Formats: sequence, C-alpha cells, structure tokens
Amino acid sequence: MPQTTVTSKGQITLPAGVRARLKLVQGTAPDVQETPEGNVMLVPIHTKTGDLRDLKGLIRHDGPPVTLADMERGRSGLNGKQCWRRSSFN
Repeated sequence: MPQTTVTSKGQITLPAGVRARLKLVQGTAPDVQETPEGNVMLVPIHTKTGDLRDLKGLIRHDGPPVTLADMERGRSGLNGKQCWRRSSFN
C-alpha cells in the first residue's frame, strides 16, 4: 500500500498512481471525510468547465472503438417512430 508523509505545514503528497486513478490534477480540491472508524477518505470533486471533454468517461464502453461511420450506419435506417417502438417506454 502506498504511503505518504505529513510535512511541517500539514501537507501530504499523494503517490502518482493514486492521483492518476482518482484523476486528481493540480488545483483539484478533494473533499476530506473522516469515517466513524477513524479512517480518512479523499473524495475527488471535479469541477466542470463547460467543455465537452468534461463528459469523457461518463459512460463506460467495454467494446471496440466505434467510428463515426459505424454510428451513421446504425442511425441511417431509424426514424422517430422506429426508435420509440424499440424503447422501453411503450
């Protein structure tokens, strides 16, 4: 398990692997929570910039990459009625 040290200013440096897994970058201010057992949890608070790239990783896709051409082929035969019939709302 990675370890860290508290400096004289009360600061800690998280190991690079932990920062990468939590997607913590310079300026990120994680929420610090103490559990009833006395453990400390860092909960990343990611601020949104309004950039489309903020949505990256929001939906997980475990299959092969999908190209724009694949998406166009999948969309080409559908219209509004067909989409509604195939949905779970009917």
